[in-house]
Amino acid sequence: MTLPARPRVAITMGDPAGIGPEICLDLLAHGPTATLCQPLVFGDRVALERAADATGKPRPRQVVAWETWQADPAATDGPAVVDFGALASADLVPGQVHAGTGRAAYRYIEAAIQAALAGQVAAVATGPIHKEALHAAGVPYPGHTEIFAAHTRAGRACMMLTSPQITCSFVTTHVGYRDVPGLLSVERILDVIEMTAAAMQRLRGRKPRLLVNGLNPHAGENGLFGGGEEEQFIIPAMEKARALGIDLTGPLPPDTAFLPRRLKETDAYICMYHDQGHIPLKMLAFDTAINTTLGLPIIRTSVDHGTALDIAWQGKAQSSSLCLAVEMAARLGAPA
Repeated sequence: MTLPARPRVAITMGDPAGIGPEICLDLLAHGPTATLCQPLVFGDRVALERAADATGKPRPRQVVAWETWQADPAATDGPAVVDFGALASADLVPGQVHAGTGRAAYRYIEAAIQAALAGQVAAVATGPIHKEALHAAGVPYPGHTEIFAAHTRAGRACMMLTSPQITCSFVTTHVGYRDVPGLLSVERILDVIEMTAAAMQRLRGRKPRLLVNGLNPHAGENGLFGGGEEEQFIIPAMEKARALGIDLTGPLPPDTAFLPRRLKETDAYICMYHDQGHIPLKMLAFDTAINTTLGLPIIRTSVDHGTALDIAWQGKAQSSSLCLAVEMAARLGAPA
């Protein structure tokens, strides 16, 4: 299928009970992304219109049913909503976790992946989902990264958060701390290093400089702390990566890896677990970071924040992260 000159980007609305609907409304009404792409919000008309009425934002101007759009992706011109009708009215209570909103959010994601694999859209940008709502709906995945990897049958994939200030990739993501050591392997760490190096080469236009964090305090202190994860997994993976020509520093203790001097010298960090990278990244770039999944056969970017149920549908949410995610998806998905 031939895509238009401006790539179509599917934007999943996220959990309807969170801030996803209102940041999508901002994107449709005011976002500069329409000059780069055709933004298509995959969601529910009822949620967007109710959120618009609650916040005083403009209602969507162009809405088309999923079945209609799927049959003819050229049926829309400019920013539009692809309506799934996946929500029961009783399930939609702003700020409350519900299986119905988790089920709807998952439906938008499934359809966006389907459209990207079919070549109907050039890229996907995802709004925030609620893991408890997904679980209540019986969805067997803890987050976007795992959903995309499974539905695209990616042989390997990892989460990377990037911003002008700092970039982090993750060996493990949505698991408890006690589970992290058992998920480390030379192969997994090497995969994340390789995918990150390739992504940063594309973004920077030069050979990137990567820093690998240790798992344990003091990066294990030569086996004194932890179960020898640095010696068994991290260092051997780094040796293999260096043999491939990848520029690496580490493994370094995480408490010094993010110092200002290191930040200036580092294009991307390889982090062993979720908060190891999320804490410094959100301190430095909460409103400007973008989440992307590496290793997929399709382009996927995302906001780097959650559903913010406590402020949902109050007009307080910032749409900057979503706009940046869509712009990055559009640039990556643009014709060469």
